[in-house]
Amino acid sequence: MSRLSYLKHTKVYQEALREGEELGEQKGEQKGEQKAKLAMAPKLLDYGMTVEDVAEITELEIEQVRQIASQKQ
Repeated sequence: MSRLSYLKHTKVYQEALREGEELGEQKGEQKGEQKAKLAMAPKLLDYGMTVEDVAEITELEIEQVRQIASQKQ
């Protein structure tokens, strides 16, 4: 058995791998949530909501919503 093969079977390696996979999943979920919020903001603005309301509902920074609103004009 090679050293790498042996290492892959150790508890430390397995735990590190699991932690890395979990961290990757969390980052992916966060990116997905951010993408959904950014997609929702222009729609809410189209419904006549204020920049402040959209920022509060989507939990985006007010400046981000202002930028989205200015791109729509």
